[in-house]
Amino acid sequence: MITAVRNCGQLVTLSGSPEPRVGSQMSELGILAHGSMLIEDGLIKWTGPDSELPAYDEDIDAKGMLVTPGFVDAHTHAVFAGDRSSEFEQRIQGATYQEIKEAGGGIMSTVQATREATFDDLVSSANQRLRWMLASGTTTLEVKSGYGLTFESETKLLRVARSLGPQRIVKTYLGAHAIPPDSDSKKEYLDSLIVNLSKVEFLADFCDIFVESGYCEPEDARRLFTATKLKARLHVDQFTNNGGAKLAAELGAKTADHLEQTDGDGIAALRQAGVIPVLLPASVYCLGLSKYPDARLMIQEGLPVVLATDFNPGSSPTCSLPFVMSLACTQMRMTPAEALTACTINAAHALDMGDRVGSLEPGKRADFIIHDVKDYREIAYWVGHNSVAQVFLNGQNIWSKN
Repeated sequence: MITAVRNCGQLVTLSGSPEPRVGSQMSELGILAHGSMLIEDGLIKWTGPDSELPAYDEDIDAKGMLVTPGFVDAHTHAVFAGDRSSEFEQRIQGATYQEIKEAGGGIMSTVQATREATFDDLVSSANQRLRWMLASGTTTLEVKSGYGLTFESETKLLRVARSLGPQRIVKTYLGAHAIPPDSDSKKEYLDSLIVNLSKVEFLADFCDIFVESGYCEPEDARRLFTATKLKARLHVDQFTNNGGAKLAAELGAKTADHLEQTDGDGIAALRQAGVIPVLLPASVYCLGLSKYPDARLMIQEGLPVVLATDFNPGSSPTCSLPFVMSLACTQMRMTPAEALTACTINAAHALDMGDRVGSLEPGKRADFIIHDVKDYREIAYWVGHNSVAQVFLNGQNIWSKN
């Protein structure tokens, strides 16, 4: 059965290099005006103009609307229990993220609630959040553990992530998200992580660590990634520049995430080592901060910039990549084309899925969005409005606005 997606006002294919897009490539969207696409067995078979559409068995009429690849969210903490709306109010009243943590709130309040939640409760709440993401067009996402901070709880979170859907899920082990207060020492806790690493490697695709003062230090990351076969992803340079970008380069990490405080030397190190930067502007916004990552310098220096939500209950309670795109455009001076590339094909490469998703090209999975707008720039332009009308996974309609 061959399905045609026809009558697209703009069909944004993002066809091009099989590598992550850098420099001017981030603005090359491969747009087909009045375009069409053929799908067979869940894969894209052909793209081209309506006037050259080959024979098909059934059709999806895009009615002149915008069609893009499904969004790829390359950094989320979607599995947790409870919320921290009270801390949201505290921050409005002047408390800092660090002050809330030191008073017993912050991540540890989520850890406590998550440890107490059952497996089924966690699946149910996480799937609700994935439905929110789906409504915003996210068809592939990374899900981290990190709110258990015991071997049993962390493996439970990875098993929860493995059971989620319908989106494509990439799983990251973040046992080193923080040091639990019930641990005798940081060394004792990290030793326990390292001893058990081999037992979680079959559950995860990547391993992550939060490198920041008061959490884990660079030497902790070196110990951790010497002991695991999993590819490295690092939270670095969020609140302070302690050489996190250079550390990610030294370790040959797949990605370095956050990078709000990273300077030119750190950016150069990332480029030289081939580390992909994952920028999280919603966490800057939600914490009421003002220093965003230097996306323009990163693009100028030839880095394949990625945007992600950092969806979590504390510092970034948003699951909307269109909102993140708006922030990237207004606060980091990325163009709408660069922002779209950063949420699709570059994000797919950050998850080692660039050969399967992230663009609409023959042989790739037919994961796409029909937006109720005419032009790709409108996704970021209509701030706070969700333009997503329908979402398709493997060519099947899995979400519709009406």
